[in-house]
Amino acid sequence: MKRVVRRARRAGLVLVAPLLAGGALLAAASGCTSGTWFGGAHAAADTIVVAPLDGSRNVPLGRRIGVRVRAGRLTSVRVVRHQDARTVRVPGRVSADGLSWRPAGGRLATDARYTVDAVALDGHGRRSARHVAFRTIVPAHHFTSEAIPVDGATVGTGMIVSLRFDHPIRNRAAVQRAIRVTAHPAVPIAPHWFGHDRLDFRPESYWRPGTRVSVRLRLRDVVAAPGVYGRRNRTIAFTVGRDQVSQVDVAAHTMEVRRGGQLVTILPITAGASGTSTYNGKMVVSEMLDETRMDGRTVGFDGEYDIPDVPHALRLTASGTFVHGNYWSDDVFGNDNVSHGCVGLRDVQGGDSETPAGWFFERSLIGDVIEVVHSDDREVAPDNGLGGWNMSWRAWREGTA
Repeated sequence: MKRVVRRARRAGLVLVAPLLAGGALLAAASGCTSGTWFGGAHAAADTIVVAPLDGSRNVPLGRRIGVRVRAGRLTSVRVVRHQDARTVRVPGRVSADGLSWRPAGGRLATDARYTVDAVALDGHGRRSARHVAFRTIVPAHHFTSEAIPVDGATVGTGMIVSLRFDHPIRNRAAVQRAIRVTAHPAVPIAPHWFGHDRLDFRPESYWRPGTRVSVRLRLRDVVAAPGVYGRRNRTIAFTVGRDQVSQVDVAAHTMEVRRGGQLVTILPITAGASGTSTYNGKMVVSEMLDETRMDGRTVGFDGEYDIPDVPHALRLTASGTFVHGNYWSDDVFGNDNVSHGCVGLRDVQGGDSETPAGWFFERSLIGDVIEVVHSDDREVAPDNGLGGWNMSWRAWREGTA
């Protein structure tokens, strides 16, 4: 009988032990595993709702991150963007009632991984935590821009900020909003679109000497067209130098050079011949070349000229109008117009700083204005080079998006 009793007690002990072990395991599962309420059985996914969903890929930029609880309140939310080997915390705030969290502003970034870590308490003080990760869309196409002037430049008072895009911009308003041009001292500055791939900025009148201008481009992830996103952000800064404006009188064969409105010198020139006349109007120096090749085939004058070493060349239009040194023509400066539309100044082969062309080149800046008058040709188009000064302020502002 005693042996039977001992077996019964051992059997009781054997029966009780698994129950205790199961209870210990249940307590451990309830108290130590992230994703459930302490002492409860509610999953964190049912309590803390995060959008976009955990594991989502190719999330579009129009989606917004959101965190909310069905009951209780959020105690902390941490959202981090992982992009280009950098980690940046996304700012946001929990609502006054503690039921939701929203980002402080801004859109999602392309080709980025986001992580969301949220903690909440229920009405009984029980804690729940949730971790979510998702990835945003990887664009198939990017757009970039080339800018005039370059960062750090000192320019003439007629400088026009010009941005050219390598993809057609269909959402011009969005791109324009992402670009800000400011000046110190401050002046009104307006944008003007030329088609779908060029955006220029200028003030109402020429810049004041000494003005500092900043061009802030925040184009990263801006949607320019379906499937086309901006690649990067950057800032360009430049300073406006002295005021130099020159006037070319085609009929008189002269160029008057003025600094601050005061006449400095009058240079004899040759301009466009009959049939290949020089444009009238205000043109801005956009490029300066110590020496360049000029081939008539590149501008529609097939085989008429090909000069490999034109000295002291200042570009005025995209179509090929220059002020440049001329060493191959005699007795034309101040007397006759013989060029294919350019303005020529006397020079020597290889260039010389003592010639009229060399003197003018060394005293010029990108952004200087050269105005041509009394030519038989039409006025230069505003988008041919930096010709925007030939538009009224009202017409210029009408080109905004």
